[in-house]
Amino acid sequence: MHTPALNFDPALLLKAQGVRVAFFDVDGVLTDGGLLLTDHGETIKRFCTLDGHGLKMLQKAGITPAVITGRDSAPLRARLQSLGINHVRYGTEDKAPAAQEIMTELGLDWSQSAHMGDDWPDIAVMTRVAFACAPSNAHVEVKAIAHYVTEREGGSGAAREFCDLLLVASGRYAALLQSYFA
Repeated sequence: MHTPALNFDPALLLKAQGVRVAFFDVDGVLTDGGLLLTDHGETIKRFCTLDGHGLKMLQKAGITPAVITGRDSAPLRARLQSLGINHVRYGTEDKAPAAQEIMTELGLDWSQSAHMGDDWPDIAVMTRVAFACAPSNAHVEVKAIAHYVTEREGGSGAAREFCDLLLVASGRYAALLQSYFA
């Protein structure tokens, strides 16, 4: 049996223990926040595979990943579809009502939710959820209200760090990890 190397503060884990849905922003969280545009005006985004695997592990642990983003693009839709993320709201600047709508669909409430965001449009959700997280390169005001600020930056494994914390808090991390040693 492999002993996990990952450790989080027990008080932090208690705060995240009951999370059943985890909301994610896209730009600055699942991507580095930069926008690359082609000559034809198409947006190109870079996603981190570590983050993608973390989102898949959340699903295996019974935690629903959901995305609420102010943007919409074909590459984003393709990435989220490939990860099996079904609860998504695109082109949404007012994120709290979108989060409430998803929680209602899932039969959950704010006490069972977490959110990872990086900028002011995420504040309304972050101040309502049971557990709020921000990547290390988030805006200072967002980091100030987060329960946890990741060591990694958005688009470079920050979402995976958040997923890992939720997996440890759920008690599923060690078993999921062990399945890769079989």
